[in-house]
Amino acid sequence: MERTTFLTVLVLFALAAYFVYGMVAWNLAISFTDWRGAVPTYNFVGLSNYSSVITSELFGKSFLNTVILFSAIPLSILVGLFLAFLLNQRPMGLRIFILIFLVPFAFSLVVTGVVWIWMFDPTRGAVNSILRTFGLGFLACDWYLSPRTVLISMIIPMVWQFSGYCALILFAGLRSVPRKELEEARRRGMGWWKIFWKVEFPRLRIPILSCAVVLFVFTLKAAFDLVWTMVQGGPGTASYNLPILVFVEAYQKLNVAYGAAVGNILVLLVLCIVLPYVWWTYRGHR
Repeated sequence: MERTTFLTVLVLFALAAYFVYGMVAWNLAISFTDWRGAVPTYNFVGLSNYSSVITSELFGKSFLNTVILFSAIPLSILVGLFLAFLLNQRPMGLRIFILIFLVPFAFSLVVTGVVWIWMFDPTRGAVNSILRTFGLGFLACDWYLSPRTVLISMIIPMVWQFSGYCALILFAGLRSVPRKELEEARRRGMGWWKIFWKVEFPRLRIPILSCAVVLFVFTLKAAFDLVWTMVQGGPGTASYNLPILVFVEAYQKLNVAYGAAVGNILVLLVLCIVLPYVWWTYRGHR
């Protein structure tokens, strides 16, 4: 029995090592070549691809757009915190509200993109129609058709999809506060705001950090799936970000080595965020 278990774990580890770490190593290796994918031959070029990437104006624009898209993370957490606070008041139909908040998160990013293309349609979309109905027609715009508002048109669907997940995680954190602490705070004459800020919120620091790390990964995924579904990096290159730049260079232009270099920079960015969290979590459980 122990031998079978060991062999099973060994096979799974070997597969994971090949398909994860092996592919990362392969991607790193080809980034030092001039391989274009269409031909089997390639030459070693050293750091030439990385030099071209860093000095590229399109890379700088894509990097900045990626950072801007990350603003969906704190916005989702803030909206989720507000929803969690409302849920913690235990309204009637609590389970129905939880289900409603979870529905957007269950959608694939492609479905979300298709839905919001219709919502943001400049002439027949629901967003502009609602704004005009409530006398806010001056806020109506071309949304994803304009370079100035296209990133906003990407961030809003992300917040819509991610905030329900944050709400449930933070709601669970609020429910973990012992009743004795809440009753003691009320006896001291604390109002609802002081109770939230001094008693409940300190217990949400770890859930908030967990939400931030998870949403960091989800946002990177949405940076391609959602943006490509809605505008394919347009108008022009206005909504280009790092995942889209990797796809365009490696698969459309067949500049595979250059795309691999961009991908490695993206992996480094992810590691700079995730590894400190993993270290902090491991340290906290020792």
